[in-house]
Parts: sequence; C-alpha cells; structure tokens
Amino acid sequence: MDFKVLSSEHLYQGRVFDLWREKVQYPDGRVGGIEFIKHGGAVTILPIDDQGRIWFVRQYRHPTGIELLELPAGTLEPGEDPAECAARELREEIGMAADQLTRLGEFFLAPGYSTEYMYVFLGRGLRIDPLEQDTGELIIVEKYSVEEVWQMVKNGEIKDAKTLAILSLAREWVSPD
Repeated sequence: MDFKVLSSEHLYQGRVFDLWREKVQYPDGRVGGIEFIKHGGAVTILPIDDQGRIWFVRQYRHPTGIELLELPAGTLEPGEDPAECAARELREEIGMAADQLTRLGEFFLAPGYSTEYMYVFLGRGLRIDPLEQDTGELIIVEKYSVEEVWQMVKNGEIKDAKTLAILSLAREWVSPD
C-alpha cells in the first residue's frame, strides 16, 4: 500500500515523547489527518528468581487513576542498546541485576496512535544490585509464583497490556503446568 505524507506538524515536545499531526493521502486518493505520538522505544523485563517467582512493580499510573501491577519496564535513552536499558531498568525498579538477560521478542505497544516499540527480555540469575529510582517514581516491588500470576490474570487483576503480552510471549518459562 502506498501512503503519502502531505504535511507534518510537530505539536508538542515532551520529556518522553513528541506529539505530531500529519496529513496523509491514502492509496485510494482520500486524504485524512492523523495525530500520533513519536516515542523512542522501551524495554520490559520478565524477572524470574531462583525460586521461580516473577518480580513485579506496583505503581500509580496517573492517566488511569489507579495503581497497576506491571513487569519492570523503562524508556530507551537516545541510541541506547535495549539490553543495556533492560539491565539498568531492572536495577532501578526492583533493585536486582540479572546474570542472564535473554531477548524474548519485540512489538509495537499501541500502533494506532504511537510509534513506541518495545523490546522484551527474560531476566534470570537475579542478585541484589540496586540503582536509585527515577525521580517521581514510587514503586512497590512484589513477587509471585507462576500459579499466583496466572490466577491474577484469570481474575482480571493484571490490567497492563505489556505485562499480559509478555506473559504470553514467555509461555515456555511461565506456564502454570
């Protein structure tokens, strides 16, 4: 399909993302406006300790108005390698480093309105090695068995899309059977 950008307008520059509006000509000749977020990408990590527990963070997410249970995640710095970002975010968010970081996959987080591309890692061999949390983050670290995690999924207690997607990608390591 051949889409042609007719005009592009930068509406807002934020700390983590920019907002753009573009006028696009569709392959059938129609013209439409699209507003979207340009995002530098992110990582999410599925940390599993030697007891088989999955480590999560619970934090208040202002746009939702509630606390969410999520896997550790963070935004890539410009030019940063995703594996290096994953290692840093683990240390910042749960105070642990992983001796093994294995890339599990990647995906667009919300392609209808954002360019954010997420890299997913499995973290094993966890050991204490904290970094200071980012300013403005208030994170509570929680650990659950695989069985508890799948029960929370079934009960609708995990509402974060990236966490649900990663649990699906990592079936081999987090299957309740």
